[in-house]
Amino acid sequence: MSLYHSTRSRAISRTSKEAIREGLAPDGGLFVCDALGAEKFEVSRLVDMSYSEIAQAVLEMLLPDYTSDEIAACVREAYEGTFASPEVTPLVPLESLGTGSIDSPVSVLELFHGPTSAFKDVALQMLPRLMARAGDADGDGRVMIVTATSGDTGKAALAGFADAPGCGITVFYPAGKVSHVQELQMTTQAGGNVAVCAVRGNFDDTQSAVKRIFADSALAERLGAAGWTLSSANSINVGRLVPQVVYYFAAYAQLLRAGTIEVGDEVEFCVPTGNFGDVLAGYYAKLLGLPVAKLIVASDANNVLYDFLTTGVYDRNRPFFTTTSPSMDILISSNLERMLYYLSDGDCELVAALMAELAETGRYEVPADLLARIQEVFGCGWASEAEVSDAIRSCWEGHGYLIDPHTACGYHVLERTPAAPGARARVLLSTASPYKFPRAVADALGLAVPEDDFACMETLAQATGTMPPAQLASLQSAPILHGDVVDVDDMGAFVERAALDL
Repeated sequence: MSLYHSTRSRAISRTSKEAIREGLAPDGGLFVCDALGAEKFEVSRLVDMSYSEIAQAVLEMLLPDYTSDEIAACVREAYEGTFASPEVTPLVPLESLGTGSIDSPVSVLELFHGPTSAFKDVALQMLPRLMARAGDADGDGRVMIVTATSGDTGKAALAGFADAPGCGITVFYPAGKVSHVQELQMTTQAGGNVAVCAVRGNFDDTQSAVKRIFADSALAERLGAAGWTLSSANSINVGRLVPQVVYYFAAYAQLLRAGTIEVGDEVEFCVPTGNFGDVLAGYYAKLLGLPVAKLIVASDANNVLYDFLTTGVYDRNRPFFTTTSPSMDILISSNLERMLYYLSDGDCELVAALMAELAETGRYEVPADLLARIQEVFGCGWASEAEVSDAIRSCWEGHGYLIDPHTACGYHVLERTPAAPGARARVLLSTASPYKFPRAVADALGLAVPEDDFACMETLAQATGTMPPAQLASLQSAPILHGDVVDVDDMGAFVERAALDL
């Protein structure tokens, strides 16, 4: 059976179930599997496969110690009746909606039809099901999910894990640095096993503190004595990452069915991302045999990934900007570590040294030959706040299609990046409903922007003839259930209290 180990060492092996249950490797690295890519997906099968069938096949390849029956049950529970579209992640061709400045054929992969109107739903409807079947060595014990969110992960994790048997969930978010709608989605979350807390700091502060919580052996011992094990719902958890691989294959299947491409044609994907998980899933799909021409990383003004992919220097010692795309306001991109591992041919020593340098100095530089390999796979671009606003307006005026600020970063980058050689189609991943960010979208369209987000939703709906998802509109009357705010140094104590109170 293929096993998982840390990006920083092969000393400890885990099954996929163990890796999912633990979340983070004991040495602080991320779990990877050296067998990734040894087995290839038969792309010719895709044209006749539903989303659930694709998910079944992909997850069986990536999580080998789960039985077929276990995967089938997880897929059924995660995707049947939980998404508004029967395709789960429908593909919308922009050229059919009008003429625009982006070279066709370009399509938008809508990842926001789940319970929280964000792409994180695709994975976070799956992860609790995988976690429930992971068990532990004794067949008992409870798992406390601890997650940092820059906006969307938190609510999607809460929606997936609320009242899940054998689990508790604690979500931290940076105070004042998520949208009002995103904050309400979290602070109104019901559930007897749920804790939500704002943190005085930015997302990177919050995410780094969560990693320290996982590395705190004294805390782990105290929680263990009370029957708790810590795990994560961030994309550092391989069980959160691998379900995202599925929608790249699903996009290809829809392109085949539409006649846009033929089997074997290469497709280029443009992915708005901050933590690198969403685009890394595309790299996993490429390793599994999906014909990917290029993966374009789209950043906002916090363009640390753009600089890295351009120069090979990763440097988080820079100003942090609060933008209209808060889920991408990140300077420490955790999943980049997995990419470095695979593209360095599994050089654990190099990865460990780079991560140590990042922790100590806030920067590192990769060797020139490694940068060249990275640039063969990944392109990049970024959008300023003004360019995000222009992209929202341009997409609406050119295509009659409404996008949120994160997707707008990708639209701007795709618009200005020549298609990769061999790409027969281009796909823009749309990561959230525009109604999660009504003020930014309305302002970009030149509409009046009421102070109240829900009044702004109504203004946007009337002006565009679109409708806000019901689960967002209903937040206006939902009671606030969580109001805690802590300093970064107090996050561990908050997790401990949350666990012991359950």
